[in-house]
Amino acid sequence: MTVSTTAKTYLNHINGEWVSSLNEEVEASINPANKNEIVGYIQKSIKEDLENATKAAHGAKKSWRKMGQAERGQFLFKVANILEENLNEIAETMTKEMGKTLPEAKGETARGVAILRYYAGEGMRKDGDVIPSSDKDALMFTRRTPLGVIGIITPWNFPVAIPIWKIAPALVYGNTVVFKPATEAAVTAAKVVECFDRAGLPKGVVNFVTGSGSVIGQQLIDHPLLDAITFTGSENVGKRVAKSASSRGVKFQLEMGGKNPVIVTKDADLDAAVEAVISGGFRSTGQKCTASSRVIVENQVYDSFVEKLVQETKKITVGDGLKEGIWMGPCASESQFNTVKKYIELGKEEGATLITGGETLTGEEFDKGFYITPAIFGNVQQTMKIAQEEIFGPVIALLRATNLEEAIEIANNTRYGLSASIFTSHISSLLKFIDDMDAGLVRINAESAGVELQAPFGGMKASSTGSREQGEAAKEFYTAIKTVFIKG
Repeated sequence: MTVSTTAKTYLNHINGEWVSSLNEEVEASINPANKNEIVGYIQKSIKEDLENATKAAHGAKKSWRKMGQAERGQFLFKVANILEENLNEIAETMTKEMGKTLPEAKGETARGVAILRYYAGEGMRKDGDVIPSSDKDALMFTRRTPLGVIGIITPWNFPVAIPIWKIAPALVYGNTVVFKPATEAAVTAAKVVECFDRAGLPKGVVNFVTGSGSVIGQQLIDHPLLDAITFTGSENVGKRVAKSASSRGVKFQLEMGGKNPVIVTKDADLDAAVEAVISGGFRSTGQKCTASSRVIVENQVYDSFVEKLVQETKKITVGDGLKEGIWMGPCASESQFNTVKKYIELGKEEGATLITGGETLTGEEFDKGFYITPAIFGNVQQTMKIAQEEIFGPVIALLRATNLEEAIEIANNTRYGLSASIFTSHISSLLKFIDDMDAGLVRINAESAGVELQAPFGGMKASSTGSREQGEAAKEFYTAIKTVFIKG
């Protein structure tokens, strides 16, 4: 790795100030399209830095909660405008830091703007209900009250949208936050926090600390001043979050991935299904928790579908996401790249047939990055690891089904239950799918990867724990209900 003398160093944001870690150590964030390029340096923080951030959030929570909800919403409108003004710069940083193509990065950043404006509008919506009392001379109503300090831990795959859909509702409902992003996307996260800082939020309301999960993440999970924690990431870490939060009696919210199926019935529009499977499986290099990773096809159309799918997949251009004409970027890191390669080899060892892709790209620019071609496996059995474990990469497993009932049974045969989709032209089939599919998000004649900001998001089984994210459902996590009884 070439050490950069020009790459910017990004600081922690604690109690309204941008500060270095107390140990003054930094680590480099590397461009996965060119591992010789350093996108920036981030703080390699220690537990004392996290302690200062949490104390700052705790100290600010009383004054922030007493501020009117409408006024808190106005701050989010300001943040949205600043983010929109800096959309191109932040999107380009995202592409450089975690590899997704520039059009996708711009789309995600624009979504962050929309999320901020949605929750800014919550500042003018009701925060309770009037309830009839059995005492005719009394007034009874409910109010939503903030929890206090919210710990926020986010992954690298959506470094703008996911932090914002956690931070924005936390703030508008009156909480303060301590935000720890994934190291692989911490420069992008820092630029998002800069937007909050420039909007003039009071000191201590938004605190930002970078560092390893084993140090900063674990310290945040276990911190006694935390009133709730929201986490998106791996299942193993999520279980630690749940254990720690449960032992201390604080609220927690987990989103931990999926193994999302797409069912293609014998009466489906195959061209539409192919387009959706490719988009859902390979956009963002398959690095989405809602990515389409299992495709279950009825026998009658299996061969025709596979032929079309392979033909279209071979047209995908792989390369640096900043370049024109590139459809799929690199894996986000060397670690993720190695994980994808491991599963491709595992699929072969298990007896599945690698129909196309799965090749490490080499030569010229490819040698500098973590590039792999989108892979499609056939002859996959339900029990194979590539059909059960989340790969988080551009790998699709094809499975056969004799009918819709078997297809749904196969689709449900996993410990995950985040998203699922079906392609069919029969109303009876889609209704059965809606009723029988064990997933928090079901989509009809559309890809499995698609989340609308105004709708609840979350999964079943091992995919999620706690209340849903986004939309009005976010209020259930970030507030508690207080019932008020007034006797005249």
